[in-house]
Amino acid sequence: MSEKVAVIEVPGGPEQLKIVDAQVGEPGPGEIRIRHAACGLNYIDVYHRNGAYPLPLPAALGMEGSGIVEAVGEGVTHLQPGDRAAYASAPPGAYATARVMPAKAVLKLPDGIDFETAAAMMIKGLTVQYLLRKTLPQGGLQPGDHVLFHAAAGGVGLIACQWARALGLQLIGTAGSDEKCALALEHGAAHAINYRRDTDFAARVREITGGRGVKVVYDSVGADTWEGSLNSLAPFGLLASFGGASGPVPPVNIGTLATKGSLYVTRPTLFTHIATREGAQAMGDELFAMVGSGQVRIRIDKRYALADVAQAHRDLEARQLTGSAVLLPPQG
Repeated sequence: MSEKVAVIEVPGGPEQLKIVDAQVGEPGPGEIRIRHAACGLNYIDVYHRNGAYPLPLPAALGMEGSGIVEAVGEGVTHLQPGDRAAYASAPPGAYATARVMPAKAVLKLPDGIDFETAAAMMIKGLTVQYLLRKTLPQGGLQPGDHVLFHAAAGGVGLIACQWARALGLQLIGTAGSDEKCALALEHGAAHAINYRRDTDFAARVREITGGRGVKVVYDSVGADTWEGSLNSLAPFGLLASFGGASGPVPPVNIGTLATKGSLYVTRPTLFTHIATREGAQAMGDELFAMVGSGQVRIRIDKRYALADVAQAHRDLEARQLTGSAVLLPPQG
């Protein structure tokens, strides 16, 4: 059957995104076919489009979505046709009306979570889960501990603010405007720093923490925040670099970690954490519970038709979006 799919033929700007007709067949062993109700929009999609994370070409884009399972392949037992489902999963291909994909990271969606919310939260929410619950400094995190979270008004950041509040953590968020700082505070951040005004955000972190610094920094910005992130850490602190929105981090002189207090650095990825079905299910269960309980609410800032995917990428790169955004494929 023919479906609408957003693809690139060469890496480049948003103008390279094109909607094409593609044949979607039956799922093979370990696969499902899902008809999308909504597709998530994430910065990793920009990296795939511009070639920072190269893909075999031509390439379909998109790493998360939600919808109805239409068919299951041999060996798939946790899903059945007709199930409501959601996923964050490789390979890319979520920008489509329907697709065939590996089933292991596709999760049955609880009835209380709607499709748009699910598509907006899977990558971002599972990212926050592995950061705050698994990517931890020496001795872990306890209620009252300070953590620094960059881009706190973005899709990942707003979920992190709420989840940190639920854990009793004192999250210090950074953002690029007073309005975004207010949004982070509204969603549970204990403190917010406008890094365009307070350019030495590490000094503000020291001020907030009585000179001690934080136990952990969660940094998706990369090049622009790297040095300040290191300077914000307490001795034995952990810098978790999980993205590079401003560009890749510079080469690391490992001796710097010694002089700044026996620091730790890690570069985790979501897809390592959800590599097994059991791991993906356990993480998804915790995310669904947080959202279902109301402790974490998913803010959808904007909705785009699938045909407007290029504009969605322009807005994403221009940092015009707070919260999450979704693409809505044509139905019927």
